Amino acid sequence: MERTYKLIELVGISEKSYEEAIKNAIAKASETLVGLSWFEVVELRGAIVENQVHEFQAKLKVAFKVTKSAQ
Repeated sequence: MERTYKLIELVGISEKSYEEAIKNAIAKASETLVGLSWFEVVELRGAIVENQVHEFQAKLKVAFKVTKSAQ
């Protein structure tokens, strides 16, 4: 069976953890994209405010299946 996927980059952000940042990115993407299939974390970083970790940022590659559109 042949399949084709579109690959996009997202950055998820959370004030709690990297895991939550990843979940936030996937959840938001799933609101407008169908056929989400897999993700790869390509970068972890964060923001510091007043010498404290302020937020966690996770850069992801996310793939979704390309399907035939209805005509």
